Amino acid sequence: MSPAVEIVEVGPRDGLQNENVLLETGVKIEFIDRLVAAGAKRLEVASFVHPKMVPAMADSDQVLAGLNRSNGAKYIGLALNERGMRRALDVGCDEVNFVMVASPGFGLRNQNATPEQTADLFERIAVLAQDDKVPVSVTISVAFGDPFDGEVAVETLEMLVLRAVEAGASEIALGDTIGVADPWAVAQVIKRISPLLGKVPLRMHFHNTRNTALANIYASLMEGVGIIDASCGGIGGCPFAPAATGNVPTEDVLYMLSRAGIATKMDMDAMIETSNWLAKQLGKELPALLPRAGGFPPTDLSGA
Repeated sequence: MSPAVEIVEVGPRDGLQNENVLLETGVKIEFIDRLVAAGAKRLEVASFVHPKMVPAMADSDQVLAGLNRSNGAKYIGLALNERGMRRALDVGCDEVNFVMVASPGFGLRNQNATPEQTADLFERIAVLAQDDKVPVSVTISVAFGDPFDGEVAVETLEMLVLRAVEAGASEIALGDTIGVADPWAVAQVIKRISPLLGKVPLRMHFHNTRNTALANIYASLMEGVGIIDASCGGIGGCPFAPAATGNVPTEDVLYMLSRAGIATKMDMDAMIETSNWLAKQLGKELPALLPRAGGFPPTDLSGA
């Protein structure tokens, strides 16, 4: 395993997009500022899709305009098509994350495109980001299972990874969009696609829908992956997939990694504070367990 792991904080985008409470733009910016203060250096903060599809992301342009751009953080915007790519570049995203899809059932409902068509589109529009010298990563959604079509063939993932790499993707992510992955499948898939990556880094994105996300992260680390997506408080999910709730909570991931002595450059206590603050903004208890139990050994041992 790598002695250090990079956490990409996706709460401001993948987290908030599936919440019933629509936070005001200023509150979103404060959320992002708190995450950066806790040590987050790469954050997915915006989604450039039609506001009718994802109302929670309707103010993405305003969010980007209000962010502190001198704190060393890199802000990522999600794009599904050429229009979204151009918008992300126009508002100054430091990185664009394009979504390919691993199965037609989900792809046609979410992006109105098959896996092959999403690969075709990326090949056509990746040059827009490359011309602007902006890194463009690719996340392959429903990589471990589709809510409409079921199992996803590894051969499809291999095809998408190869085409993304050849088109100049700066990073590849496998997204367990509906939370069906298990550690054995994760290890097998990483072994299969790793020879196709060359020098392109691999990132993993797990939802905790079926309580396997931490185990899947462990399996990924054992296969040499060094970049993990996580969401403060465990908020979020996918509005286009039935019952696809629960991103893996950032603070729970930090606890697991800290026990192994793996560096993340993030402050676990500050993340817990941010999670508690976010719970008040959303008006509910969040899925993360660490804010309820605290770290170990306890910070305050005076009562021991």
